[in-house]
Amino acid sequence: MTSTTRLTVAQALVRFLSAQYTERDGVRQRLIGATWGIFGHGNVAGIGQALLEHAERMPYHQGRNEQAMVHAAVGYARQSNRLSTHAVTTSIGPGATNLVTGAALATVNHLPVLLLPGDIFATRPADPVLQQLEVPYAGDVSVNDCLRPVSRYFDRITRPEALIPSALNAMRVLTDPVETGAVTLALPQDVQAEAYDWPEEFFAERVWTVRRPGADPAELAEAVGIIRSAKRPLVIAGGGVHHSRAEEALAEFAGTTGIPVASTQAGKGSLRHDHPQDVGGVGHTGTATAAELARTADLVIGVGTRYTDFTTASGTLFGNPDVRFLNLNIAPYDGHKLAGQPLVADARSGLQELTGALRMHDHRVAGSYATEYTEDKERWEQRVDACYEVDEPDIRPTQPQVLGALDEIADASDILINAAGSLPGDLHKLWRTRSPDQYHLEYGYSCMGYEIPAAIGVKLAAPDRPVWALVGDGTYLMMPTEIVTAVQEGVAIKVLIIQNHGYASIGGLSESVGGERFGTAYRYPSADGSYTGPPLPVDLAANAASLGMRVLRAKTVRDLREALAEARAADTPTCVYVETQTADTVSGAPPAQAWWDVPVAETATRPSAVKARELYERHVSTRRRHL
Repeated sequence: MTSTTRLTVAQALVRFLSAQYTERDGVRQRLIGATWGIFGHGNVAGIGQALLEHAERMPYHQGRNEQAMVHAAVGYARQSNRLSTHAVTTSIGPGATNLVTGAALATVNHLPVLLLPGDIFATRPADPVLQQLEVPYAGDVSVNDCLRPVSRYFDRITRPEALIPSALNAMRVLTDPVETGAVTLALPQDVQAEAYDWPEEFFAERVWTVRRPGADPAELAEAVGIIRSAKRPLVIAGGGVHHSRAEEALAEFAGTTGIPVASTQAGKGSLRHDHPQDVGGVGHTGTATAAELARTADLVIGVGTRYTDFTTASGTLFGNPDVRFLNLNIAPYDGHKLAGQPLVADARSGLQELTGALRMHDHRVAGSYATEYTEDKERWEQRVDACYEVDEPDIRPTQPQVLGALDEIADASDILINAAGSLPGDLHKLWRTRSPDQYHLEYGYSCMGYEIPAAIGVKLAAPDRPVWALVGDGTYLMMPTEIVTAVQEGVAIKVLIIQNHGYASIGGLSESVGGERFGTAYRYPSADGSYTGPPLPVDLAANAASLGMRVLRAKTVRDLREALAEARAADTPTCVYVETQTADTVSGAPPAQAWWDVPVAETATRPSAVKARELYERHVSTRRRHL
């Protein structure tokens, strides 16, 4: 007779999650490292009671905003190489719908997170209940259905026994490197508290092996032939390089063949900045070196990249009429993009196989090509030095000079987190990465407000390393709430607030497309209705301090250097606040080296829009569809 244990659905789920592990390359770790939660009537007596009941099995973190809790879980998952993540529980209603943005971010970036929102009663003793959305044409729809399109797996557990197959499917998706993303198990509040006799087998320790599939021999042979025939090949390293921990394999491939390596936002750091084959970021926010190589490449080797519009310059970057694409990707969907030759494999396995095969042929690019990109890279580094250089240390810094000051004190142990605004462009062009996981840019969804909660998740995964959340004032105002969590739990993140009085990045974009920076500055309104008056007297440093954070104010470059060094050494949550010099410009960094398609008004009376449309049509005419 099968042995059983009588538990509530919520208790059974918590006990099940505590027994799940991943294993890759012989290293085992817990899949669900902790659970974040904000409790309301939809989960307090279910998941909340279960977390209390099994506190010795499942660590708990108290959040302040449901979206932020997902960001923290995602930050933890990325820093853990997708081999471990956190769960997030909420009540029904707004608590559940607040998960949607975080879920979209996780799924877009292929990062695992388990969402456990409460749901309306399955037994419907009263209809509607508090916070229930009534849908006249369907009795089985709740607000949690908003999570379906942003989840890689979704189920609503309306009977206790349904949890068993659903929980196993959830773990399967979370640990699948192709399918992973947000996984949602919607839990009706009455079912959470309902007891059931669970088979003990359900709680047995399970190890989910994360696969490293090798390449198909025929695809590998085809890929080797394509590379050997190319004269100007270029690797584009995407986030898949990091997820696979393929950085050493990429360095060996690049060093063996001499092929230069450019990186997407997600892939930056795949090679150290001083590696001979590293040519920096590629695409709209990339370097001039990488842009020129991309325009003239006859072969683009994508490794773990999705080829977003920022990477391809909206289809205008790869200008060689004979260009071909070879796509090494664990996901067949991405492997076939741009009508490329797919090489479907784990990034590390595929790179090792390519290197071995090419080494047998003593294949290496021409010396003249290597000299070309090496000299061009040196010229770009001189531009970076010029952006970082400070002639007068007793004046306010520009945004690039802020990054330069941080560059002076950082070493390979520091981790930088950013997601939105003008900083991603400056960082992609200028930052000199020293370790594979130093550069943490969430640019798949580019979600304002990600940085501070994600920094908490990263710090929980890497407690002995300095973790920096780099935020502009616009991003800070979106979600400063988790500063309270960092203070409460003693998570010693460092928050660098750069005050430039508005949406600087979108302000610059608005100006370039004929929008004249309308509605992008944080200023008082003028008589004509535009926001062009004096800057608002908002004190974000005081706000951070009011939430319990230690704050260091920096008025000059000299102050900034001292404050950053002090913050880096701090063992408590610490904020550095600085107002930049170029408040009315994007950043003062080198301009975009490649185009990005933001459609401009086809008809307009304002001269700025008419001029912008003329430039837009010239760029559009250079777009290619790679077939």
